[in-house]
Amino acid sequence: MTELLDILASVPFWVAVLRVATPLILGTLGVLLCERAGVLNLGIEGIMVAGAFGGWLTVYAGHGLWTGVLAAAAIGALLGLLHAWLTVGLALSQHVSGLGLTMLATALSYYGYRVAFPKVETPPTITPFAPMQGLGLPVLDAQTPLTLLALLLVPLIAWVLYRTPLGLAVRMVGENPRAAEGQGIRVLAVRTGAIVAGSALMGVAGAFLTLSAFNAFYFNMVNGRGWICVALVVFASWRPGKALLGALLFAFFDALQLRLQQSGSAVLPYQLYLMLPYLLSILALVVVARKATYPQALMKPYRKGER
Repeated sequence: MTELLDILASVPFWVAVLRVATPLILGTLGVLLCERAGVLNLGIEGIMVAGAFGGWLTVYAGHGLWTGVLAAAAIGALLGLLHAWLTVGLALSQHVSGLGLTMLATALSYYGYRVAFPKVETPPTITPFAPMQGLGLPVLDAQTPLTLLALLLVPLIAWVLYRTPLGLAVRMVGENPRAAEGQGIRVLAVRTGAIVAGSALMGVAGAFLTLSAFNAFYFNMVNGRGWICVALVVFASWRPGKALLGALLFAFFDALQLRLQQSGSAVLPYQLYLMLPYLLSILALVVVARKATYPQALMKPYRKGER
């Protein structure tokens, strides 16, 4: 118990929590935008891989770090546009399209890496974002600008969704697209825009891993974070503020299990510590999701003019 309290009282632990949470915050916000408009985007895992690779390769080619972030966002947006064409334009299965997009984006990224670096055994490195200084908060001072960006996006997206006509349109097409069409809202255009914007955030979430958390691109570095983001949206009841809370909760458990593994008094097999964040997150998801109110038109294709 004393050791656990020491962990919770240490600043490095909370620094790690916020760092682990950052890609989850960005990815969860991206999924939330898509699903608020009524479209499930299971392509997030592949989009994060493509964003991680594209952003890193841009910086490795000699461009700036923020240019790499923009490149990752553009790659995510293009993949989102493909997903929108398949699911909104052609009204195909959102599950199949999303999973196919994940496989396509992941395979293209790995192929691009092998083509660009055919004989490299150790991944080339870049100079990543440096920690911020001078904010006066030890936990934030140790973070990079992308973490601050993720935190600022939470209230911004909440404000857009609940305080602007654009946000009202997004929520309407996710709840009742026929009623939205009756009010003159272009349902297909709004859904497409939400998917593109959400996918851009997913690309930035992947870029955080190569431009901030690490300094190189590795295979399997996304490691299921995209699927965690999909689950966190349900935990959050499709609300940005609760999405931030869910990402921090999962990151807390993940950082805690790493500290417990590293402690000399750990007596349990390390596999149990690896399971800890997932088990506790599933428990929290079960408790919260039973009362969650999901967008009524989620995963329901819509064709203009149909009744």
